[in-house]
Amino acid sequence: MRTFLGVDGGGSKTAFVLISEAGDVLAEAKGPSCYYFEEGIDLVEQVLGHGITAVSEQSGIAASDITQAFFGLPGYGEVSADVPVLNSIPGSLLGTARYSCDNDMICGWSGSLAAADGINIISGTGSMTYGEREGRTHRAGGWGELFGDEGSAYWIAVRGLNAFSRMSDGRLPRGPLYEALKSRVDVRNDLDLVGIVLNQWHGRRTAIADLSKTVVEAAELGDATARQILIDACVELAGIVDATARELRYPPEDIVPVSYSGGMFTAPYLLEIFKSVIGSRSRHYELRAPLLDPGIGAALYAAKVTGSPLSAEALKSLEQLQAQAVV
Repeated sequence: MRTFLGVDGGGSKTAFVLISEAGDVLAEAKGPSCYYFEEGIDLVEQVLGHGITAVSEQSGIAASDITQAFFGLPGYGEVSADVPVLNSIPGSLLGTARYSCDNDMICGWSGSLAAADGINIISGTGSMTYGEREGRTHRAGGWGELFGDEGSAYWIAVRGLNAFSRMSDGRLPRGPLYEALKSRVDVRNDLDLVGIVLNQWHGRRTAIADLSKTVVEAAELGDATARQILIDACVELAGIVDATARELRYPPEDIVPVSYSGGMFTAPYLLEIFKSVIGSRSRHYELRAPLLDPGIGAALYAAKVTGSPLSAEALKSLEQLQAQAVV
């Protein structure tokens, strides 16, 4: 039996999924984020080691017997000097060279479109796109919070904090966002929010990004400023999709399959805004709900790397399994 291990590393967690060529999920595990820029590259080996051990024990399949593995790692490719180190880590853990590594963006694309041509837009802690068309590939966005990550949870949260400061000062009228953020971080004195974000959280990326949920909640309560932040976020995300479609050389008249992944798209309110924005672009985008989650996507990509991707029947089986899990 051929087996494929997919590892989807993200800003908040790392998912491990082992599947068979028949489309059965043999084992699953979750671990903390392996985003190593804050804690050092040794973190990657620790997280991957625990996850590989967990799926191996759960399935009864030795790591060295896995047919092929794919590791989607956050930050991969963004520091050239780190790439050889990242490429070497799974080998010692698996006891085999039958694996490949790349950025975690591929996991979202492969899962959402079942590894078929098209574009995946990611809005999680960060934001970016990845697309493939007729053998061409392109990545856009994903520059990090200092350079961009437009439309991401972090980007939305920072703009929410900025709006809060303006509301506190009287530069903006106080809407539901003002009280929602105070309640979320449990402060009475507005300026205490600075101490919490900078001193307690130490500006931690994931902690700040989590405040995006409060921005969405405020928009749902009718806060006009919060809603505009979400509209602006979706416009930015659509712009990244546009750039990717151009670089993949989609003819203007073609229908371009687009799917999505990342925590922000789990908010129906934001997803509806994105549908409206992407539908108003000059290109013909066909927005599709994700078929499979990024963890399974990583495993599909491992199969694709071998030159023998999963059959249509196996893909259907995985889709049915995931649908049952959601219910």
